[in-house]
This record gives sequence, structure tokens and C-alpha cells, in this order.
Amino acid sequence: MSTTSYYQATVKPCPAHAPLTGSHDTRIAIIGGGFAGLNTALSLTEKGMHDVTLLEAEDIGFGASGRNGGFVFAGYSLGEAELLQRLGRERARRLFALTVDAVQTIRSRIHRHGIDCDPVDHGVIWANWFRDPGVLRRRQRLLAEQFDVTWDWLSHANMAERLHTDRYGEGLFERNAMHIHPLNYARGLAAAAAGEGVHVHEHSRVQSIQHDGSQWLVRTVHGGILRARHVVLACGGYLAGLNKRVDRAVLPIATYVMVTEPLGARLTDTVATPAAVYDTRFAFDYYRTLPDTRLLWGGRISVLDRSPRAVKRLLRNDMLRVYPQLADAQIEYAWSGLMSYARHEMPQIGTDGNGLWWAQAFGGHGLAPTTVAGELIAGALTENDGRWREFAGFGLVDSWRPLGYLGAQARYGWLQLKDRLKEVLEA
Repeated sequence: MSTTSYYQATVKPCPAHAPLTGSHDTRIAIIGGGFAGLNTALSLTEKGMHDVTLLEAEDIGFGASGRNGGFVFAGYSLGEAELLQRLGRERARRLFALTVDAVQTIRSRIHRHGIDCDPVDHGVIWANWFRDPGVLRRRQRLLAEQFDVTWDWLSHANMAERLHTDRYGEGLFERNAMHIHPLNYARGLAAAAAGEGVHVHEHSRVQSIQHDGSQWLVRTVHGGILRARHVVLACGGYLAGLNKRVDRAVLPIATYVMVTEPLGARLTDTVATPAAVYDTRFAFDYYRTLPDTRLLWGGRISVLDRSPRAVKRLLRNDMLRVYPQLADAQIEYAWSGLMSYARHEMPQIGTDGNGLWWAQAFGGHGLAPTTVAGELIAGALTENDGRWREFAGFGLVDSWRPLGYLGAQARYGWLQLKDRLKEVLEA
């Protein structure tokens, strides 16, 4: 089994971005070369701002942006019902609509910039792990009545045509969704931003940021210096240690992914749909087919960033619960990645009022919400657009590390137990 991820093994060749050296002035410095930082940089150029510098400590897409399942769909880690309860109908609709539009923005950027990231624009299936279809009906009705979003009903027979397993009951089909090779997409965003004049630097870990009058001094560990009017922190679960308040507002949580060997005709005999799939449990599986007839499988969240061998063992067992016919399929890649979660389960998008901005806590729903974050921050910096304030109620709430890790794992374990009890009761 490879020690690299499938994405690393299949990433398209692209020009490297040299580390920052010397001393430079820039209007906006972005720290973090994942989706949040890249989308902010590209959105700034689309609004006419090209005096932008992006610094990444490793390679572009090194963190969760280059390790995730590749699902592109609307919504946040916080579910739609909870969003309505906390915000009321009108504000919840506005925030949800931002992510609906973001899915189209991702499509447009892939097309406009010719990003070769294997886009499969055939929707996502939400598969019912349980026999009671009530959870599907409730969500379908809520989305239609409160958000004007239609998810199509899939009967048990419809599901059986697409997914050759006895595990699921009915399902819902989300048309405005797709899946991609996320690392190639991240590299493509970086190339697009660089083509528009953004100075992109890899292997440029930032050592410190300091507010000095009307500007910020950004220093890298290898002696590079930036003087910037604005700084955007977009470091996700890979905490940079640059601002204690920003860092302490998130919990870095691991999730796991594996990829099988090429399955050939066995793949369509198992998963006979190009749509991506996830199920109705809190601790759900998610999976999708790949262009070379492999199956990508992900799931679980944990405070433990496990080894590839441990990830393979856990996820292979999960896969065989759904598709026992793949018992002899070899697992060729397995990896983990750190996502950033906030206690309120929503993105943290904001500013201190002195030129420091942040975009983090996307909680495993990163592709659309990071696109939203980039658009909102870019709008604020170039057009005085105040829509970012829609997220003001989801601020930098202390995650109480290290005790927060215990709380997160305990909550995950409790909800996982509830899923299992429901499964037993339905048996």
C-alpha cells in the first residue's frame, strides 16, 4: 500500500511556486494555500485587485483541501434545520443560497480556467441507512418549503439499480452537486490566481505577523518579509500559531479516506452510478467512483490522526458492511487529513477591524463554503461589501483545547452509539 494519497499519486504536473525571499510590499497577504486562501486570492483578482501575495507553508493543497472526498454540494456542517432554528428563515435562506451559488462558481471556474480536476457533474445521493424513510421525507420537505431546493426521491428499487447492496432503503438525489479531484482543483486555482498576477509562494511558512501602524509585517521562517495593508489567515486545521484567539477558536479533527485498486467491470457491478454517495447516519460513510475504475471511500472523524495502515483497516471494514462483494479488493491508498471545526459548526469569517481577517472552521463541508468565504472577504476588501457580517454571530468561540478534544470525541461516540441502537431496533 502506498504511503502517499491517491491525489498525490495522480496530481497533474504544474509549475512550482518559489518560496518568498527578500522584502516586499503587497496590498493583501493571504496565509494558507488551501481552498479558503486560494478562493480569496482568485476572488480578489476577479474584483480587480491584483496586488496580492499568498504564502503556503508546504505545497499548495497540502492540508484538508488536497485530502478530502472531493464532494461539491451546498450547505454547511450545521444542518439546515439547525440553521433555521438559530437564524430564522430569511437569514438562513441567505446563507444557504450563498453555498448554492458557490457550486455554480466552482463549475464556472473549472471551465473558465481549464482546470483538469476530473469533474463528474452527476449529483450526490443521500442514502438511507435505516428502514424508516422519515428522515428523508423531513429533509426533502424542509429544503423545498424553506430553501426552495428540490431533492428528488429515489425509491428502494431506484436505489437498488444504482447501488448493489442490501444496506440501504430509499434515498434522495441532489442534482446541484458534483465531485472532483480536489488536489488538482487546488493546484488549478493557484495557477489561475498566479496567471492573474497574484504572487504565490510555496514552502514559505510564516513565523510571525505584527501590526505596525497602518500595515502588517509578515515574516517567514527563512527570512522573507511582507509589508501588507491587510492579512487574511486561512490555515484551517493546520494551525499556524500566528494569532492565539484565531487558533483557539477551532478544533483540528481528522477524517479518513482510502482508495481501492482498479476494479474494472466489478466497479459498475457494485456502484452503478456516477453520483457520489453518503448515508444518513451521523457517522456516515461517503464514497464515489474514480475515472480509473477505483472506488474512493471515506468516513469517520476522530481526534487521532491515524497511520495509513490503521485507516485502511477501519475503512475497509466499513466498506465491507455495505459491499461484502468487495472482500478481495485490494486497498492501494489510505490517508488522513485535519479539518477545522468550531463549536457552533459554522465557518468563522471575520475581521478584527485593523486589517486582520480570518476564514476557517469549514468542518468537512469545505468546497462550497470556502468559495463563499473567498467571495465575501474579497468583496469586503475591494467594494466595502458587508455581507460577511452574516457570519458575525458565528465568531471565534474558544474550542477549549485540549478538553475540547475529549468533548468532541465523546459527542461523536454518543451519536455513533445512537446510530447503532437505531440499527439494532430495526433489525
